[in-house]
Amino acid sequence: MTPDGLQAAQEKMRAGGQHEEAIRAFTRAYERLAEGESAVIPSADIEPAQGVPMLADLPQVDGPKALERVVVIKLNGGLATTMGLQQPKSLVVAHGDLTFLDIIIGQTLALRSRYGVRLPLLLMNSQATREATMDALAGHPELDAGLPLDFMQSMIPKLEAEQMGPVRWPPNPSLEWCPPGHGDVYGALRRSGILARLLEEGYRYAMISNSDNLGARVDPRIAAYVESERIPFLMEVVEGTASERKGGHIAHRCSDGQLILREIAQTPPEDEESFRDFRHWHYYNANSIWLDLEALSGVLERGGGVMELPLIVNHKTVDPRDPDSTPVIQLESAMGAAIESFPGAALLEVPRTRFVPVKTTNDLLVIRSDVYTLRDGMVVEPVTERLGRLPIVDLDREVYGHLDRFDARFPAGPPSLCRAERLVVRGDVSFGAGVTIRGSVELEAPTRLAVGDGSQLSG
Repeated sequence: MTPDGLQAAQEKMRAGGQHEEAIRAFTRAYERLAEGESAVIPSADIEPAQGVPMLADLPQVDGPKALERVVVIKLNGGLATTMGLQQPKSLVVAHGDLTFLDIIIGQTLALRSRYGVRLPLLLMNSQATREATMDALAGHPELDAGLPLDFMQSMIPKLEAEQMGPVRWPPNPSLEWCPPGHGDVYGALRRSGILARLLEEGYRYAMISNSDNLGARVDPRIAAYVESERIPFLMEVVEGTASERKGGHIAHRCSDGQLILREIAQTPPEDEESFRDFRHWHYYNANSIWLDLEALSGVLERGGGVMELPLIVNHKTVDPRDPDSTPVIQLESAMGAAIESFPGAALLEVPRTRFVPVKTTNDLLVIRSDVYTLRDGMVVEPVTERLGRLPIVDLDREVYGHLDRFDARFPAGPPSLCRAERLVVRGDVSFGAGVTIRGSVELEAPTRLAVGDGSQLSG
């Protein structure tokens, strides 16, 4: 790690048209790593959060009044690379014939109509997602609320793991860059001028969530709670379950009592078992936050446009699909980690119906199936009999991991899973129309297998 490496990275960012505040943020992250700042949080330094209020206990409120100063922000910079695609994940079909973006738009317009509020929708795009996403938005002129529909996250160089200078990859120069994590949303709001404009036009609060989580939708009760309690930063959390393997949990820092977020990448190896103890840590980040925009503006102003969030140092290869390509380091931060930048930050426990992230084709099969229904207002929720107990789906990654191969094996759509507890598939199995899964079913196919139309599989 040398000054030359940092300087080369800075020059690359300037040549790539990145904002000076984005370069300053990257510089601070690089310097903190060079200074030996630990990116790990030992379990001994934190203690579990307790006494978290529940959404179910919040009172009903006057919806129009609660939402008149709220804006919706969706993180839309991700490609569906984990599903083998190079397109915005939000443009993948999520349920019926509707994409994630279709449903997000429908939810926003339904809330506007119901409460008679402006409720702008803003997307944080990346260079990889902007063009296709804006093409899709062009078909929805009714979204216009007098504001831009998007703003851009920054891009930073991937660093060659040994020398810590910007990596070069002539076969595909675009792979030399990476986003700095969702924690960039705060600086991106300021750099784009959107933050100042929102405040000028009378908006005070933002709900920020991922575009692949259709359970994350605006609730007037939360907006009213944030305003009445003068909460600068509120994180939605869910009660932990045995499925919590990588999700970040919330804790109090022993040294000062401040709420913090700990991700798996910030956990020392000797504490990995502790990290998985969901009964101990109890509350997990649902990656939906509510933010006082005036408070955010103040934090960023004091930092010169930079919010110093805990480092996440990701060790990868420059081509994530090629394990033999050059090892690199990506300096990232998590959106939820900003909780420690706001004294007075708070948590709110929400039901699992508000936390439905789709990260793999396993998740996609469930949300496309009859486990979920689309209610009035484009609300995507589990059918009544599935509340609180979604089926576990584990498909052979080699066969189903990529979306095109996945779709080819469900040509008539997903099987019925509303009475399923578990579906495990090993090998190459295709499913016909009207297939029903009941209970716990495991299929193993040494050779290609076709499940015929109308089949009922139970176990």
